[in-house]
Amino acid sequence: MAASTGKLAMLTLAAVACTYATKHLFPDQSPFLLSLPLLLFFLPFVFSRSGSNGAPPGPVSFPIFGNWLQVGNDLNHRNLVDMAKKYGNVFLLRLGVRNLVVVSDPKLATEQYRGMWDEEMDMVLRDLRGDRAAQTEGVVVRRRLQLMLYNIMYRMMFDARFESVSDPLFQQATRFNSERSRLAQSFEYNYGDFIPILRPFLRSYLDKCRDLQSRRLAFFNNNYVEKRRKLMAERDGNRLRCAMDYILEAEMNGEISSDNVIYIVENINVAAIETTFELVNHPNAQTRLRKELRDVLGDEPVTETNLHRLPYLQAVVKETLRLHSPIPLLVPHMNLEEAKLGGYDIPKRTKVIVNAWWLGNNPEWWNKPEEFRPERFLDEETEVEALVGGKVDFRFLPFGVGRRSCPGIILALPLLGLIVGKLVKEFEMVTPPGTDKIDVTEKGGQFSLQIAKHSTIAFHPIAP
Repeated sequence: MAASTGKLAMLTLAAVACTYATKHLFPDQSPFLLSLPLLLFFLPFVFSRSGSNGAPPGPVSFPIFGNWLQVGNDLNHRNLVDMAKKYGNVFLLRLGVRNLVVVSDPKLATEQYRGMWDEEMDMVLRDLRGDRAAQTEGVVVRRRLQLMLYNIMYRMMFDARFESVSDPLFQQATRFNSERSRLAQSFEYNYGDFIPILRPFLRSYLDKCRDLQSRRLAFFNNNYVEKRRKLMAERDGNRLRCAMDYILEAEMNGEISSDNVIYIVENINVAAIETTFELVNHPNAQTRLRKELRDVLGDEPVTETNLHRLPYLQAVVKETLRLHSPIPLLVPHMNLEEAKLGGYDIPKRTKVIVNAWWLGNNPEWWNKPEEFRPERFLDEETEVEALVGGKVDFRFLPFGVGRRSCPGIILALPLLGLIVGKLVKEFEMVTPPGTDKIDVTEKGGQFSLQIAKHSTIAFHPIAP
């Protein structure tokens, strides 16, 4: 009661100050206009609905902006954790004209190409073995792994590859994705979506989005799509087919339009790279993994077909994704009709978002979640069977689940296993001289999360 009274007093003072300022700035305006600031501040108390009428609880919202004042300029997963602790695992935010329901409960979350991989990874390994700097002071491994991942994606899509990180097309592709990520992380995106009346004021941002989209579509069309279209016209039966060929066939059959072709490519080609810096920071886990690789495989190389024989390797990948969730907030769903969720009434056309980061880091469901401990996926918490044998543990959803999940999961889990397994089998990965730990501080927001600093790692070749 005292807290509510204090908040009311603060709002009253703010409203009076606003009215006073308005009176001096606009002395000729009517008393009604001058009273608007006061009215706008008191309206939330008149229409307060914390858990009322069957709706989920949540913070009091303000006219026009809703809960922007409490959320700030970022739907940050950690901020939403603080709200979940206060309002519960299902709570309602009003963001402009839209409702947003945030889910932080794994139980409720339930309601809602191959041979080339070894070739691309072997090129990375040869590069590291021949690089003296990689074995001494260390190298930033992110760029080399990024090249490998882009080549896998582009060989699948277009039967094309980049020669090196200095390839102009590679540099252009990565610049496009970086620019796209920055624009997506901007909260101007959310303002325009949730508060339509602000869109005229966001023309500069929207123009940047349209310009980037136009340049990306032209990049794909001029360098890849039209080349595949010409090759298809030659009707060479010995030509290696790629995904682009099937998309173009669908176009010729009238199943999709020519515009759809470019947009499909543009949306599939969003590549991300995750880190295994935790193995450098936890040498005991790296040693245990190397022992598993030696005991199980011997001189046999790590391939996709033997990943299932390496449970600790799988656990390392899962633990990295749990601790450093690549997508902290899953893609929102919208219910077209009124629905029930966790016993609450969810109004129609409400966006529902799952805080996947909190599902994987909540101490209520994980033992010491802040620690990197792959063993939790093995003998410690044997009930955790996330994405193994077709089972899904809804505490572990790094890529989402269902039809709206990230399609990259088809590649990500086995590919991460291959990358980590091959690196650990070939090298001892350590911090460079003078460094004790790799900084794993995160950066990012709603749609992506990654380690902020491009740290260096030293790779010491392991004798055969």
